Amino acid sequence: MKKATAIIPVAGEGTRLRPHTYSVPKVLMSVAGKAMISHILDRLVDSGIEDVVFIIGHMGAEVRGFVERNYDFNARFIEQPERKGLGHAIYLAKDATPPGPVLIVLGDTLFRADLAEVLRSRVSLIAVKKTDDPRRFGIVKLDGNRVVGIVEKPADPPSDLAVIGIYYLTDSGVLFDCLDEIISRDVKTKGEYQLTDALALMTDRGERLEVFTVDGWYDCGKKETLLQTNKELLDLEAQKVRIEGTVVLDPVAVHPRADIVNCVVGPYVSVAEGSRIKNSIVRNSILEEGSNVEDAFLDGSLIGKGCSVKGRPEVLNIGDSCEVEVV
Repeated sequence: MKKATAIIPVAGEGTRLRPHTYSVPKVLMSVAGKAMISHILDRLVDSGIEDVVFIIGHMGAEVRGFVERNYDFNARFIEQPERKGLGHAIYLAKDATPPGPVLIVLGDTLFRADLAEVLRSRVSLIAVKKTDDPRRFGIVKLDGNRVVGIVEKPADPPSDLAVIGIYYLTDSGVLFDCLDEIISRDVKTKGEYQLTDALALMTDRGERLEVFTVDGWYDCGKKETLLQTNKELLDLEAQKVRIEGTVVLDPVAVHPRADIVNCVVGPYVSVAEGSRIKNSIVRNSILEEGSNVEDAFLDGSLIGKGCSVKGRPEVLNIGDSCEVEVV
């Protein structure tokens, strides 16, 4: 069976995570000890995928540099100069995607699932997860396990299965033909070209589309949900950490080249490379590269790259290169 090509859209600006996304792409923000996008790309590596097309935009050069430094994919990078919707973003990958199956994963969709099993499927699949509030999401309408419709944020939901942003399609040619049709006919939903409209056209043409469920689905859309995802992933993945002279309350993720002296750290703390924490208590927080925290108490905080925090603020959300001192 021909190997799938992955298409990863990462062109979004991540406005709900400002001020951080003024200076760093959302998908390169840290969560549970590594960049958001690494949680996705590591799963692609484990599943055997070698060809990946990235749709880049906002600070795309940084995304490209990160991927090329850290992964050995046969990677192509396509610029999306205008944000015209997910369908448009995927369509831009047409010339860079060989015939055969494709796996589409949104660049901020963190999940737990057996991708190797998905890639063995003989029919196209959409990932879904049960939700307590289906009116907030795109919801699938099913006939058995077959998708017969996708409704965006329905007032009267046809099911409780939310579409989470992972799509396995067995024939890239059919996908791109349908995307070409909705774009050439200028079919838009909420002012954008939607992938769901192309999927609906595919089913109208007789393509069988089924669902598969994921074990975990994690939101990184804003500060509060990013910290919650950090917590949940650390619970699942973190190794025990011991630091001489510091009390560590697991689970935490501390880079080997971070320096922590005379602190209480954890639970649910991620500390990136080059950061230094001294004489402080830090819990439920993420510290990006090169941040410096001294004589402080941090809880529920996001600290950007190269920041300096001194004193006793309890909750901070500061972007790169900021300095906060409370005397």
